[in-house]
Amino acid sequence: MLPANPPPLYRLGLPVKVIGAPVRSHDSRRWQNEPHLSVSLAYVRDMFEYLSSRDIHFYRLAGQLAPYVTHPDLPAFHRQIEECGNELAMMGDLARQYRIRLSMHPAHYIQLSSPDAARVARSCQELAVAAALMDAMGLGTEAVLVVHVGGVYGDAAASRERFVRNLDRMPPAARQRLALENDDRHYGVQDLLWIHQRTGLRLVLDTLHHRCLNLTGEPLVEALNAVLATWPAHQQPKIHFSSPRTALRELYRQGQRYLQAPLPNQHSDFLDPFDFIDLLRTARRAELRPFDIMLEAKAKDLALLRLREQIAKFAPDLVAWIQ
Repeated sequence: MLPANPPPLYRLGLPVKVIGAPVRSHDSRRWQNEPHLSVSLAYVRDMFEYLSSRDIHFYRLAGQLAPYVTHPDLPAFHRQIEECGNELAMMGDLARQYRIRLSMHPAHYIQLSSPDAARVARSCQELAVAAALMDAMGLGTEAVLVVHVGGVYGDAAASRERFVRNLDRMPPAARQRLALENDDRHYGVQDLLWIHQRTGLRLVLDTLHHRCLNLTGEPLVEALNAVLATWPAHQQPKIHFSSPRTALRELYRQGQRYLQAPLPNQHSDFLDPFDFIDLLRTARRAELRPFDIMLEAKAKDLALLRLREQIAKFAPDLVAWIQ
């Protein structure tokens, strides 16, 4: 029996963009137009205002907030974080005021499993800069940089071990921000747990990825329980939830009509409310610790708001647990 007025245990969040309002996520101009972190932070301020107006308290920042900040051939962009110290601190204050938990998911070229030393060094640099940005905002330990293990490079086990070794090249301030997510092709939950045992990295379960790559047939609730246990008791874990696209797409190229069937790892526009409700009820029955949920859907904020409405309609007993 749920308490009458329990505090919300699950914050719903969305990544980077919104489509329900004319709000931008970051300065995406090309280098010739002199983009800057200060412009991105003005967009972030507007984003926070919009999120707060919709009672959304979990958000993934764009990975390109500071454009070209690590580009080796564009040194004029390298000091953006130092140049925006006051603005970053103000954005951190605003996030705390609106109780918005923040995270970041750097780009796919972050490859700590790579055998290429230069690529690993570039990955470490990118992560160090992202961590410095979060530090300048004064964000707490729940603000994580989510990364994947990376490629297999012909030998998944060796690449997994190389990932562990390459973590030693990370600056401590960046490493303590890292969280590791399972992917849909190469590294599943068991691989992540192997790495956690050797590094202590926190783990992030992506529910759709687990369904796409689960060679041992581990039930979702067991995988979820194992991943949540990798987070310290004083930190709220986070997971990723999405629904696979099922719609047939009709495309036209040079006047020719093509039908495109969906792939199982593609995100749908909106979310399956019944799958989500089952996930939360299963977590409650298993008495799993609370966690925040990043919703990955092409309809972004509209998908989150619609999911809330559907939970209220189909599972009103869960409404008090969700924010």
